[in-house]
Formats: sequence, structure tokens, C-alpha cells
Amino acid sequence: MRKSIFFILSAIAVMQAVAQPPAEDKNQRYYDINKNIDIFNSVLRELDLFYVDSIAVNNLVQGTINNMLTRLDPYTEYYAEENMGDLQFLTTGEYAGIGAIISHNNGRVIINEPYEGLPADKAGLKAGDIILEIDGEDMRQANVKQVSDKLKGTPGIPLKLTIQRPGEKKQRTLSIEREKIEMDPITYAGMVDKETGYFHYGSFTANSAERVKETVTKLKQQGATSLIMDLRGNGGGILDEAVDVVNLFVPKGEEIVFTRGKVKQWDRSYHTQNQPLDEIIPIVVLIDTGSASASEIVAGSLQDLDRAVIVGNRSFGKGLVQTPRDLPYGGNIKITTSKYYIPSGRCIQALDYSHRNPDGSVARVPDSLTSVFKTRNGREVRDGGGITPDITVPQEAGGTIVYYLMADNIIFDFVTGWLQENQEIASPEIFRLTDTDYAKFREFVKKKDFKYDQLSERSLEQLRSMMQFEGYMDVASAEYKALEAKLQPDLDRDLELFGEQIRKMIESEIVQRRYYKKGVLIHQLSDDKVFDKALELLRNPDSYHSLIRPKTATIPPAKEIQEKMKDQYS
Repeated sequence: MRKSIFFILSAIAVMQAVAQPPAEDKNQRYYDINKNIDIFNSVLRELDLFYVDSIAVNNLVQGTINNMLTRLDPYTEYYAEENMGDLQFLTTGEYAGIGAIISHNNGRVIINEPYEGLPADKAGLKAGDIILEIDGEDMRQANVKQVSDKLKGTPGIPLKLTIQRPGEKKQRTLSIEREKIEMDPITYAGMVDKETGYFHYGSFTANSAERVKETVTKLKQQGATSLIMDLRGNGGGILDEAVDVVNLFVPKGEEIVFTRGKVKQWDRSYHTQNQPLDEIIPIVVLIDTGSASASEIVAGSLQDLDRAVIVGNRSFGKGLVQTPRDLPYGGNIKITTSKYYIPSGRCIQALDYSHRNPDGSVARVPDSLTSVFKTRNGREVRDGGGITPDITVPQEAGGTIVYYLMADNIIFDFVTGWLQENQEIASPEIFRLTDTDYAKFREFVKKKDFKYDQLSERSLEQLRSMMQFEGYMDVASAEYKALEAKLQPDLDRDLELFGEQIRKMIESEIVQRRYYKKGVLIHQLSDDKVFDKALELLRNPDSYHSLIRPKTATIPPAKEIQEKMKDQYS
């Protein structure tokens, strides 16, 4: 184990050392690296020999490595050998298991969502099922990771799963054969009218660009003369896949993205390699704050090349590239090695992890410090803050209560009970929760003795402490008390105030149980202002093209031009 630690830290050290060009600094860096490795080894050895209790070496060292990496950025991560499956799933979208999301609820691990058509779904598992045993091993006290590890395994090997279904007294034992699970990156695709094709692209996993190509081809065969590409909630993935997706709509030989980092030999430029599928079809790309990394490369490149109109809300702003590096004993480290830049030359990285605040937090790059770049047609775009849409559709501000109703599984548990009484529901596009059902939900919440903590309440307490410290409490006590009264959590008030958002969350959970992720998307599109704006734009070609054409200079009146010419040639 000590050898393993040395090799892991040495690998990181070599990476750092290779990238240091000034010769006068190298000796000092080598000394500092070796000194700290010696200190670390000595500390671990002393702990192992003399600490009052036995130490779990693997957990201690892996925790230390993870704590070290969190001081850099959220994307530089260490994967021990036993966690390599997680890295594989992130990059390929594949794993071997039963095809279900599991979570912790009321002290037990439950099925949260079985994926459509995969082993868990085919075996009849439902959201809310409590996992009791796997192959005869008791899972009642297990955590989510322990259960997940037991569910994964070799494709073709069956497992016996004992569950308790809510509303039933008798336990069920099911036999499920593990399969190689490959998640489809296209959540849903279809024609929204006679001319417009729509698809939601969920993740940039291996070969996902080929699935996009197949989807677009099929939509065109169905009559699509314009496209809506929905990248909302897409957190990114493989950079090459992003380039290949852009290549479907722009000519061969275009530079889509280039990377720059510390190790200059690793700098790369990515160009389109193939003939495009369609260079002229109008495209609207939908983005939101959950669109990151590869999603931003696609949206930003199509914007920079004036090939698509971007609609929605400003994207996350992740302009960092990670490179996986193998480590001894089957481990791997995913290191942030460079920043990427899209065709206009801008980097959209929004958070500056190299300059942290005293409390360790980081801030977005202020708009005042961003720089202006130009698209191919001369339109102005900015760096340092994600991708700003050509048309921004404001998002509704959610109340804290909505978050806690989801996080505490209040909505999940209500829907589990609701579906026991309502076996059939309307199709996703027309399903709506009735006022009677929402009233039942309100009563359900009150019976749960639901408590939630508002950020405003905590901020108010901080304000009180500051006012007392600075001596303002006496002169402003009345104003403070009035503000405190306004910001007190009030369950009845907030269930009414944020009722529309809560209803939508309940509806989505119900639809997902019956129609899976595809159904949720169809349901949400039926009342989606961003989607409606995209559709409106594509139905009005003049408005669409005016957004991606350069703005013409204002032409002065003819009389003014004549006067200038007279002065010039008199």
C-alpha cells in the first residue's frame, strides 16, 4: 500500500515537473516534491505504527488524495481500482448491471427509477421498491454504494433480488439477468409539426455523435426542414463527440475547438473531418445552466460560426479539458490539463479556480472583466461566462421549499402512494394534477411534519449577528423584526406561493413512473416557454436569419451624403 501511495504521488509530481519550463525553478520544485512525498510517507508510517486505534489505510489515503484534489477544481478526480467502473460509465455510458437508479429513502435503499426496456424494468421492478436482499445477502443496513456494487457484475450472470413493494405485505423475490447497460444519449426525438424536428441530446458518451446523425437523418426523412436540438441539462462528455456533432452541420476542415495548457506538446486543434449531413437546415439549440463542457462546445461553435440560433439561459461555463492518466494498481486520475477555445477564440470558463476567496470559494468572472469576440458574421460574443443565448427566456426563480420537497423524498413518497390508487393516467402531453390531488398533497406534507430551512432565514441570522457586532441593533431593531416576520418559513403560504412549481414536480414524477424519461420530456415540452420560443422562431424565417446575419451599419440620409461629397470634391 505504501508503494501504491508513493507511485500515485510520484505520477502527479512528474506531471507537474515536466510542465515547468524555467531551468532555475526545476531543482527547487524537485526538492519540494520529494520532501513532501517523504513527509507524507513518514506521517502514514507513524500513524500505522503508533496511532491508538487501527487505521483503515485505503480509506485514509484515498480520502487524503481526494481532499488534495478538491483544492484544485471539481473535475480533477482520482479513481481507485474498485471505482474504475464509474469512470468507464462517465465516458462510455456503459456498465453491466440491471439498469436502474437506486437511492436512500427512510433508512433503506430503494429503486428510484428503472430504465425503460432494461433488466430491472423487464423484471417488473418499480420506483419505491425497497431492496431487502441480493443473492441471499441482507441489504437492510447497506448504503447505496454497497447495494450498487452488488447489483453490478458480469453480463449474463443472474441475481436474485428480494424486495418489499409499498402497499404490499408479502415480499417479492425476482430473478434478474445482468446485461451490458448502454444508455441511449438521445432521450427523445420526434416531429413537433410537419416541418420541425426535435431531439433531446442527453450526454456526449462514446459514439453518441453517430446516434445524433441517425436521429437527424430520420427526422429529415419524416419531413423535417428545421431542427431543435435540446442540450438543456447535458453536462458534457467526450470532446471528440462534440466536434463530430458540429461537423454534421458545418463543412469539412473547420476548426471547432483548440486547447491550450501547461504542457505545450499536448495542445491540440480539432477540425471537422467529414462532409456535413446538412449545411443549410435552420437549427435552434436550447441551453440552460445545466448545459456544460461538450454541450457548450456545440452551442458555442454553432453560434460562433453563425450556423444556429441559441435560445434559453446562459450555460454553466465549463471551459476546462480533462485527461485520464493511468496510475499503478489499476487506478486512474482524471486531470484538468487545459482550457478549450471555440472558433471565435473565446474561452467560456466562468469560474476561476486558480484564485480562491479566503473561505475557499470561487466566483464567476465579472461581466466587466470579459472580452468581446466576433462571430464569423461579425456579431459580438463574450468570453468568461458560459454561452449567452441569442434569445434569453428568463427562468422562474424556485423557492427553497421545492428543493427540500424533492431532497427529502416527500414528492417521491406521495407519488408512490398516489399511483397505488390511480393505476391509469392520461398521456404525457395532456396529464395534469387536479386541484383535489394537490390538496391531498398538502395534507400529506403536513402529516409528515415536514420542516425546511430557507437560505433567507440563515442569512437573516448572519445579519442579526453583524448588526449586534456593529452596534446597529438598537437603532434598527423594529426594521429587523419586521423583516424577520416576513421571512419566517410558513408551510401553508409557501405551498400556495410555489404551488405551480410543486405541481410540475409532482406531475413529472408521476409521468416518469408510467412513461419513463421520454414521457417526462414530452410532458414538460407541453408547457415550455423556451421550446415555444424556438418553435416560433423557426416558423418565422426572417426573424431567424436576422439573428445570425451581421447588423448593417446605419445609412445616413441622402441629403447628408450629398453634402459630404460636395465638401470632399469642392
